[in-house]
Amino acid sequence: MRKGSPLLAGIVTVFHVLVSLLLIFLILLHSGKGGGMSEVFGGGMSTGLAGSTTVEKNLDRITVVASVLFALTTLLLAWIWN
Repeated sequence: MRKGSPLLAGIVTVFHVLVSLLLIFLILLHSGKGGGMSEVFGGGMSTGLAGSTTVEKNLDRITVVASVLFALTTLLLAWIWN
C-alpha cells in the first residue's frame, strides 16, 4: 500500500531524475589524474599551497549538496512507494 499520492510521487521522481543528471554532470567535471574537465573552467590555472583552486572547492561543495539531495530523494521515494 502506498503512503503518498501519485502527484507527490511524480514530482519527487522528476526532481530525483534532475538531481541525478546534475550529479552525473558534476562528477564528470571533477579533475582526475589527467586534469579532467574542470580545467575548462579554470580549475588547472594555478594551485596554491592548499592544492586546489576556488573553482575546485566550489565544485566539491556543489557536488556534496547534489549527492545529499540525491540520497534524500532516494529515501523519500522508497518511503512513498513502500
